[in-house]
Amino acid sequence: NALDDTNAALTKATGMKVTASYAASSALAKQIEQSAPADVFISADLQWMDYLAERKLIKPDARVNLLGNKLVLIAPTDSKLATMTIGQGFDIATLAGDGRIAVADVKSVPAGLYAKAALEKLGAWRAAQPKLAQAENVRATLAFVARGETPIGIVYETDAKVEPKVKIVGTFPDGSYPPVTYPVAGTAESKKAGVAQYLQFLRTPAAKAIFEKYGFIFLNKPVS
Repeated sequence: NALDDTNAALTKATGMKVTASYAASSALAKQIEQSAPADVFISADLQWMDYLAERKLIKPDARVNLLGNKLVLIAPTDSKLATMTIGQGFDIATLAGDGRIAVADVKSVPAGLYAKAALEKLGAWRAAQPKLAQAENVRATLAFVARGETPIGIVYETDAKVEPKVKIVGTFPDGSYPPVTYPVAGTAESKKAGVAQYLQFLRTPAAKAIFEKYGFIFLNKPVS
């Protein structure tokens, strides 16, 4: 949602049109590795950007850590669950009852990797693991909870904020998982003149205002 709005603002300001393709960072990185046409890669974690960097598939001088985010626990809006404080010894398995816990794929998708790290740190992973309902990306995870297919789920704060059918019932504490960082870079294969302009626009005050409206943490000092 935030990137769609940012791209629309760029088009309005410059006439440049951007085509966005959304999927798990892992899936997008693999597509770029397999020569799918892409000019810019925005990842939800450092791992998949590093993956492409190691294969010389991005331009290192066109890479920057753009945004941050938080991990939250969600439930359907009509859930009886009240807002809670998440801390050491958090018993998410009991909280799920007879239901399951929606998460993104914990082996490859950043949101799932962060969720697994947090549950391990808080001592909840062993009991939670058998109850996981894993999805291919964070938006699919969100949909599980929004449709009432699972009583709880773990997503980014920004995803929870754009879905009226879910509510945030807890925020995972800082330090329980690696900082959620969204790096952006131009791809090595791109020869388009507009890539540098686009990357510059993502760091402007106009883009910052849009990202922050959606709950992202802007990691850079805006550039004009």
